[in-house]
Amino acid sequence: MLQLLQDPAVQTWINEQKRPPVAVETPAAGPTASEIMMQRITGLRGRLAALAAAVPRLPDEFRGASGRLLEELQGRRPLSVLILILGFLALGAGAERLFRLVTGPSRGRIVSRPVTTTSERLHAVVLRFAFNLGDLAIFAAGSIGAFLALDWPALLRQVVVAFLVAAVILRLALIASRFLLAPNHAGPAHAEQFRLIPMDAATARFWHRHVALFVGWFAFGWATVDALRVLGFTPEARAVMAYALGLGLLVIAIEVVWTRPRPAFSRAPEASAPRRLPRALAGSLLSLYFVLVWGLWVAGLMGFFWLSVIALVLPLAISLTEKASRHALRPHAEGEAAAHTGLMAVYLDRGIRALLIAGAVLLLADAWHIDLVEMTSRDTLLTRLVRGALSAIVILLVADLVWQVVKTLIDKRLARAQSQTSTDSEIASREARLRTLLPIFRNVIFAVLAVVAVLMVLSALGVEIGPLIAGAGIAGVAVGFGAQTLVKDVISGVFYLLDDAFRVGEYIQSGSYKGTVESFSLRSVKLRHHRGPVYTVPFGVLGAVENMSRDWVIDKFQINVPYDTDLEKARKLIKKIGQDMAADPEYAHNIIEPLKMQGVEQFGDFAIQIRCKMTTRPGEQFVIRRKAFARIKQAFDENGIKFAFPTVQVAGGETAPAVAQEGLQLVKPAGAAE
Repeated sequence: MLQLLQDPAVQTWINEQKRPPVAVETPAAGPTASEIMMQRITGLRGRLAALAAAVPRLPDEFRGASGRLLEELQGRRPLSVLILILGFLALGAGAERLFRLVTGPSRGRIVSRPVTTTSERLHAVVLRFAFNLGDLAIFAAGSIGAFLALDWPALLRQVVVAFLVAAVILRLALIASRFLLAPNHAGPAHAEQFRLIPMDAATARFWHRHVALFVGWFAFGWATVDALRVLGFTPEARAVMAYALGLGLLVIAIEVVWTRPRPAFSRAPEASAPRRLPRALAGSLLSLYFVLVWGLWVAGLMGFFWLSVIALVLPLAISLTEKASRHALRPHAEGEAAAHTGLMAVYLDRGIRALLIAGAVLLLADAWHIDLVEMTSRDTLLTRLVRGALSAIVILLVADLVWQVVKTLIDKRLARAQSQTSTDSEIASREARLRTLLPIFRNVIFAVLAVVAVLMVLSALGVEIGPLIAGAGIAGVAVGFGAQTLVKDVISGVFYLLDDAFRVGEYIQSGSYKGTVESFSLRSVKLRHHRGPVYTVPFGVLGAVENMSRDWVIDKFQINVPYDTDLEKARKLIKKIGQDMAADPEYAHNIIEPLKMQGVEQFGDFAIQIRCKMTTRPGEQFVIRRKAFARIKQAFDENGIKFAFPTVQVAGGETAPAVAQEGLQLVKPAGAAE
């Protein structure tokens, strides 16, 4: 045993067991949310401290930049740089002026050409925009191109090009503003012809001026900061200058908030004007919002900054796009067909909306440092959710486009059917059928598109929709068994529509229900009684339907004349009245067969009943009958024909008066004086 303990291998094992256990390194846990927040706060404090420390160094930064610029210019003053920039701007403006003189006659023809259709107006707007782009191209070639064609020092080249590019950006913004607002035309007719966003001339001039001021300040401020970079300013000093120039943008935005013209609908009557926040409250909230956005920019929180900007700008841009597309493609005249222009407005509006949303997504992805291409190759929960959200946006945009196209087509066809005044019975019946069926088709298509879009969105987000579809089928069976009356109403309504039993605007009667068909739903029909009440009748209880407004109506009535009447004379008078009414423009379009006398209906106790007949359009027989009665009465009076009425005759010999007197005494009340 002792020899075993003295063995070197055993001694080594014993010594290892006596050693303290070696600590196993565990991976460090990631930072918590509070630690991340503290890091961000610390970084923000450091950033603000660096900016504050850079402010006192600005004079030294300017002196150093001025020295470098003077050295580059070989002793010239900075004023010479400004004169150089103005000179090339003047050169670009002169080239543009020459181009305007050459193209002046063509521009005049565009403005003075009479516009009679929507396509002509759009053609004129596009030509005007093309000429403005030509002006900008000539200006850029005459200023930037001429400057770059010469050999300049590198530092001077970068500074001057930055300001010339800023001038081109300002000109481009002015062109876009003139294209949308048309603020400077001589007359209101031209302004209305070229203006794409609906507003009055004063409002257009206001927004044009402020767009020019905002873009000009931004462009030349950007050029100034870029020139400071070229001249060797430190990043902190450039940031201080950028934020100082950003204060100018903030002031311009707040000034617009408080001085902007009221929209046109705010001057409408209060009953029709939409509800809006009080102007002072809205101005205060917008001003606070702009200050918050500027603060996010200064704090370096660029992700939240761009999110705040897009949250304000994107809905406004989408609204302006919709208004501009509808206004630009509006029918020029009352009689001009608007179906194709309505579809073009939908395509233009939805297309620009899709581009705006896609641009906003890409901008946010860049601001939040999200690589969309790399994300498609990874398969984590976050990447799946982001890919699903992007797919859902595309699906909703496509569904919205399909719905708007279908809705526009149906609404245009429905408006044409409602305005149809054709006297052709076949055309009128087809239009009435369309007025009945198109609203139902529109609702059904909307429901189908909504369900399909929701299922596709859920599928794109990773939700398994198979159980949902199966559950919907089971729920449908359960509803079918538990709501047999509802199913009966829906199916009955489908067959009523397939049978063309009635249409909107027709007068029907079913049992104790009667009235004019006002509208449909999937399970019931609304009937307006001729005295005002509205019946909502389920299709399942409607039963047999008597349609009183289909094709034509035969109206018959009787006239009582004495036995000594000349019937042939009465027949001729009634026939003449029917012919006169059929020739009267007030009644002719509603009379299918004129009024005529059919003959003797029967011999009564005190008169001969003669029957008259006429065929009219449905619902018009009452007016025509009343007018016919008045003319028959006048004609009979003029020709000595009397109308019969009940009479009592007493006949007898000499005893007749005594018998009559005795009868009177028999019915004399008791207690009467003798």
